[in-house]
Amino acid sequence: MSLTKISNNALSDITALPAGLPTGALTLLSTQTASSSASISFTSGIDSTYDSYIFKFIDIHPATDAAHFQFNFSIDSGSNYNVTKTSSFFEAYQNESGSASSLNYQNGYDLAQSTSYQTIAYSSGGSADESSSGYLQIFNPSSDTFVKHYISRFSVYNSGDYMVDNYSAGYANTTSAIDAIRFQMSSGNIDDGIIKMYGVS
Repeated sequence: MSLTKISNNALSDITALPAGLPTGALTLLSTQTASSSASISFTSGIDSTYDSYIFKFIDIHPATDAAHFQFNFSIDSGSNYNVTKTSSFFEAYQNESGSASSLNYQNGYDLAQSTSYQTIAYSSGGSADESSSGYLQIFNPSSDTFVKHYISRFSVYNSGDYMVDNYSAGYANTTSAIDAIRFQMSSGNIDDGIIKMYGVS
């Protein structure tokens, strides 16, 4: 691999970036809106075009109170969602009265070489004004050499009137290309919410 070099003498002289230089720009690839949906799947657009993909979740609202928002990967274009994963999960929280707050690890939501769905927002509130918002980033899903890392962060209106800051990170332990992803609740439907998929340049 050759190095890309900027030949201008000063930053003020730069008029254009060299071709192929990563910029971190987001390209919106797909948007899906839940409406009493059992699940939402992205089965196209995840390929070698981008080294990283970001999913943004806007006001994800469960039909069932205290349901967990989850995902799983596919390596066969969505025929199966059962990729082996290892992950960690921790949280910070504060309740509305200010009487309870903490930062702790949650071993009930991590995975150890499991094909189960990964929770990224737990115990989401199901009342009319409650929802969760956040993001999930997947790195180099088309690699046929390395495992596939991911990180997520969510702001959750918890079913017990708590603000919960959920962090999850892990890797899909496969050298096969990941080409699809499915989102669902641990119970009940995704009542409402928007999911946007971006490619990162």
